[in-house]
Amino acid sequence: MNLVLNNPEEQIIDESQVVQPDRKNFIEANTIQVDLEHLKNECVIPVFARDNESTISHYEFINYTIDVITNVLSNSIQLKEQIRVSHMIKGRIPSAIGKPVKELLEHEKTLYYERMAFVIEIPEISEVINGNRLNLSIGGVRSYSLENLYGKKNIERFKVFIGYQNKVCLNLCISTDGLAESIRISSVGELKTKILELINGYDRKQHLENLKELGRYSINEGQFAFLIGKMKMYQYLSKEERKDLFQLSTTDSQITSIVKDYYADEFFCSTERTINLWKLYNIFTEANKSTYIDNHLERNVSAYEFIQYLAKHIKSGKPNWFLHNINIANTDN
Repeated sequence: MNLVLNNPEEQIIDESQVVQPDRKNFIEANTIQVDLEHLKNECVIPVFARDNESTISHYEFINYTIDVITNVLSNSIQLKEQIRVSHMIKGRIPSAIGKPVKELLEHEKTLYYERMAFVIEIPEISEVINGNRLNLSIGGVRSYSLENLYGKKNIERFKVFIGYQNKVCLNLCISTDGLAESIRISSVGELKTKILELINGYDRKQHLENLKELGRYSINEGQFAFLIGKMKMYQYLSKEERKDLFQLSTTDSQITSIVKDYYADEFFCSTERTINLWKLYNIFTEANKSTYIDNHLERNVSAYEFIQYLAKHIKSGKPNWFLHNINIANTDN
């Protein structure tokens, strides 16, 4: 896939119709925001205990991704990363062993974060869908909890994605082919190759077409209520009963968040008790922000697949376990 930058002269867009950003975070859960310099200069790098070989650090992971993007675009563009971390691991240098915490000097403290997620925005490649500006974004997730740091240096695990970020709410829009959730590598070169393979395998045009189409179809309040009820019931079905159904990953608390946003979200709430699938998709991805770093990307993809699944049945007029008595509402005039 060639990542071609937009030509502003070819962007026939009425900017007054584009909803302006209301900056939030792309993930919440128990994360905090840090910058690249903090990861580079203030965090130690975990090692494999048996041979003292270092892991690929969070800083290196982000930096290598930036290198790949820059090489693909072949342009001197300014890339801005958003970084969220969790599960701080604190330590101290050997000379501070036994020293009371309140007496520790800054240079005697060490820390790193077990889990990290980042997004790199490419605003030069964007699209407006249903009044929302989407910027192409590439990023990844790293969790040292997946590594056996007590053993010898071994295969390391990473997750990378390419998709779009809705600038209204910073929700991530990730399709199935935009996520590589289990990259296993033993060298930096392999990591760069895997990132490049993901970029080249991503069908940006098809993803955008699928997102645009979501605005054409709607469900009413009664159908939404039926959907929510079925989503609640799904969690208590037996494995045998779930076997032939869509594999839903939305938690009970996230379902509650979806219901709240159906009525109250500033940008994506229902209109006259009707909601189109574009808005429904965005309140699903908003609810996913409460997911821990480890599962955030997978649940975003699951939300995309689930809304596509609903769209397929609405378009065909065929009922399914989550929706029934469907009257197709085509809002594309």
